[in-house]
Amino acid sequence: MTYNTKRSFGERRNNRPNRSFNGRSQGNNGGNRKGRRQTINPALFINKNIKEARAVEYTPTHTFMDFALSEPIKRNIQHVGFSLPSSIQDKTIPLALDGKDVIGLANTGTGKTVAFLLPVLEKLSHSRKLNSVLIMAPTRELAQQIDAEFQKFSAGMKLYSAICVGGVNIGSQIRQIRRGPHIIIGTPGRLKDLIQQRVLRLQTVDTLVLDEADRMLDMGFINDIRSIISELPVNRQTLCFSATMSDGVKIITGEFMKEPEVVSVKVTETNDHIYQDVVNYSDDQHKKDLLVEMLQKNEFEKVIVFGETKYGVQRLSDKLEKDGITSRAIHGNKSQSQRNRALDSFKKNEANVLVATDVAARGLDIPNVSHVINFDLPQSYDDYIHRIGRTGRGGKNGTALTFVKNRRNN
Repeated sequence: MTYNTKRSFGERRNNRPNRSFNGRSQGNNGGNRKGRRQTINPALFINKNIKEARAVEYTPTHTFMDFALSEPIKRNIQHVGFSLPSSIQDKTIPLALDGKDVIGLANTGTGKTVAFLLPVLEKLSHSRKLNSVLIMAPTRELAQQIDAEFQKFSAGMKLYSAICVGGVNIGSQIRQIRRGPHIIIGTPGRLKDLIQQRVLRLQTVDTLVLDEADRMLDMGFINDIRSIISELPVNRQTLCFSATMSDGVKIITGEFMKEPEVVSVKVTETNDHIYQDVVNYSDDQHKKDLLVEMLQKNEFEKVIVFGETKYGVQRLSDKLEKDGITSRAIHGNKSQSQRNRALDSFKKNEANVLVATDVAARGLDIPNVSHVINFDLPQSYDDYIHRIGRTGRGGKNGTALTFVKNRRNN
């Protein structure tokens, strides 16, 4: 298919959440964010002169066996098949094991989860203290991924976790907390709810982890985070991991961390290895017809389609199914189990298309995505970068297409 790449199309205003950190919680359902929209020059959606993708090479100064970790943890590391740490793991794990506060800045998909989990597990292997670790993440899916990694690396150690996220029956989470987990993993909104219900008490927490900190602040969780941290003991270790050192991250780390060691292994995300183009459409029906026509082509093997609202995403996924294209939807109106099934189906290639709100734009590890399609324009250029970063991963090239309405039809 040849795409119309004329640059005479109109610029559309897009919703953008307020970044003034006014504390209004936007939730974590990945849709229906309201506020000011950024105007994005559509020319930024075009990059046809792609470069050959190359995985960033890093020569670590340690092996995993070099770290001061207990034997059960080392056995689990070997069982998982890990030998050499990534750059963020290599540089932050020794600092965290020494009990220091750490700010780790690294691109998505570089192993940040393992970078904080291994020091956490090492501390727990000695103290076995209940309710002693609190891990905050921006989305349900990321919280679940963290828990899955925790299960792998703590196998046989009789350490337990509780996941506290929205979209899941709160009763089961209350029961998990009352059983006395070692680690609590949750999203800010649900954690705050459980604290207000006097179910979750954090006076025994000695390790706090903020994962994807910039994303949590982007989603409007600043006041929820402040409220939760106010419940924690002052004497604790805090580990903060983020893709960027945004102004918000600077504020939050300045308030809640003690002389943190800053480790940056951030690599500039140019996305030069991702072919980027626009798809011009005249009206909504034309837009849908173009999408169906594209997805019926063999080259569109494994595709994430991004929509703006949870209702629009569900309707679009239903339409694709009716047109004979296997599709799954993920958005805030789905229960956690429904979202898990949709993601699993997409990862296992049982469905060729995943239609998603921006909840799926960060933190999820979905391999071999051939195309990202922005059916609805992103909220900002930052969101665009996060979306298209789902393709072209692991040293591979990828393709990103963005639907833009012809100016004459606006």
